[in-house]
Amino acid sequence: MRIHELSNLLANQIAAGEVIERPASVVKELVENAIDAGATQIDVIVEEAGESLIRVVDNGEGINPEDVPLAFTRHATSKISNRHDLFNIMSLGFRGEALPSIAAISDVTLNTTTQDAPSGIMYHIKGGKQVSATPANGRRGTVVSVRDLFYNTPARLKYLKRPQTELSRIADIMNRIALSYTNVAFTVTADGRNILQTNGDGNQQRVIAAIYGRDVAQKMRAIAGEDDDFNITGFVSLPELTRGSRDYLTILVNGRFIKNFSVSNAVIRGYGSKLMVGRFPMGVININTDPLLVDVNVHPQKAEIRLSKEAELSALIIDTIKSCFADENLIPDAYENLYGQAQTNKIEPPAPWAKPDMEQTIAINTGMDSNEVVINQEADLMNHAVNEFTQKYTHEPNLPIFDDEITVQVSEDISSYNKPDIPTQEELDISPKKPSGFPSLEYIGQMHGTFLFAQSSEGFYLIDQHAAQERVKYEYYRKEIGQVGTDKQRMLVPITINYSVADMLKIADKEAELEAIGLTLEPFGPTTVIVREHPTWFEKGQETETIKEMVDWILRDGNLTVAEFRERTAIMMSCKRSVRANMHLSDLQARTLLESLASTENPYNCPHGRPVVTSFTLTEMEKMFKRIQDSHEAWEEYDNHPY
Repeated sequence: MRIHELSNLLANQIAAGEVIERPASVVKELVENAIDAGATQIDVIVEEAGESLIRVVDNGEGINPEDVPLAFTRHATSKISNRHDLFNIMSLGFRGEALPSIAAISDVTLNTTTQDAPSGIMYHIKGGKQVSATPANGRRGTVVSVRDLFYNTPARLKYLKRPQTELSRIADIMNRIALSYTNVAFTVTADGRNILQTNGDGNQQRVIAAIYGRDVAQKMRAIAGEDDDFNITGFVSLPELTRGSRDYLTILVNGRFIKNFSVSNAVIRGYGSKLMVGRFPMGVININTDPLLVDVNVHPQKAEIRLSKEAELSALIIDTIKSCFADENLIPDAYENLYGQAQTNKIEPPAPWAKPDMEQTIAINTGMDSNEVVINQEADLMNHAVNEFTQKYTHEPNLPIFDDEITVQVSEDISSYNKPDIPTQEELDISPKKPSGFPSLEYIGQMHGTFLFAQSSEGFYLIDQHAAQERVKYEYYRKEIGQVGTDKQRMLVPITINYSVADMLKIADKEAELEAIGLTLEPFGPTTVIVREHPTWFEKGQETETIKEMVDWILRDGNLTVAEFRERTAIMMSCKRSVRANMHLSDLQARTLLESLASTENPYNCPHGRPVVTSFTLTEMEKMFKRIQDSHEAWEEYDNHPY
């Protein structure tokens, strides 16, 4: 076949396959354009999860009438002009692909007016071809209506998921944007139901409350840190508030939501061993930096970026989060854990993008594709979230659904609409509920050789003795292993261990990492290693088991750093040498353990992230025994009853 040039329409339809995957992609592109236009109020209206209608109304600068047809031309943009601009991007859009891609696969009507223009323009384009362009009047801003998405690309339409799933994607996108641009008031309405409302006052924690609920916002802590290249702000959840995936971490770089494993992993590493294994924190991390350090021109949807000085940024995030919890009392509230949801009857709406923890297991058991399992459950989660939100925030009258003909009334000031209440800063009451710092514990007794009882001036405490000693020993071993010297124990009878040839090659490649923690493995034939001495901190009688486990880490994960190797070794040693359940402690041993626990860097969690201590406040104890009634009368008054 001869080489020929593709038509503009076909080229735009091909480009739409990269830029516009689903209705949520349209919402993202149009809302980002509105933000770039300086809008302070943006309303998104969708019908049938965006398949039949997506309308975005903003009060931004608008578009000059003569520029509107050009805006639907591929690679036409107002954001950049030259190569220098490409590497100094602060706007969300810059490629000039979104509008022509959307117009190529849908029916689009745009109504826009600028501040100084005598009139605006109503521009209608369908399937990439102009239908009409007529003068129109209206307030400053832009209204873009997208109908019949993918009507001329049925293959793409076929791959859309259920409406609830597609709506969940839209909610996800808008939640991330709302968290990023807190000075913009957002409203998202789906089939007449309001599913997101923010007031644009710049308070990020109030946006967190609007999305996740007040209870979550109260368990968020502010963070702040900076160095010569990066400035970090935001909120992260207390270690007691976690989820089963990383999807509840929102990473924002210069206002742009991005996905970056190194950055999100740095957030998790900042918690250290305060998190349970397999659990992830919630949070919003705002990263501001010179645009020269960020390359956003690597992905059609601009979801992935390249960061210069990524290692320095990760170190800053780790230190910032560590310092956030340095003086925080992280003892979980036992009363809240036992009775909180039952008494308050509150159900936290799950975030619509949440993935179930056991998705792979479900997929195997049901025979369904794991992605389909996630999508089905996402739909259920979204239904739950919408129902909960609607019941709480239903308002009358609903936002009007506009006619096919866009008139000047489309651009009416939407501030006249009734909107759901948003909690004020005072109503949030985000101040810490617990005193800072670890309490001074007075030992009381032991139960079943497993749990210790203690008290302080604040209340009553339960301590898991194994987790407590694990924490104490972990910090000891972490220090000892980090200071590996020449002190080694030579064995009378060397240890020999057999491995396959492939494993022997891996072990030889990691010889330096093994030496760094004091372990020398000598080749003894093609499939055998011999160990003649070991670090003095090895537990007597468990030398062979310890060496095998350390070598297994190398075989499973060849990318382990020396620091990670030492961390795992310290955790293993602390677990093996700690007191077990059903082991009785004398009063002296128990008091010594509590004193040692109080002197650790993190007395709240064992190295695996399990809680060491849980507490009941005096008030909670009084409530449990009805010394304080629901009407808040004192127990003295209650005991003076007349019968």
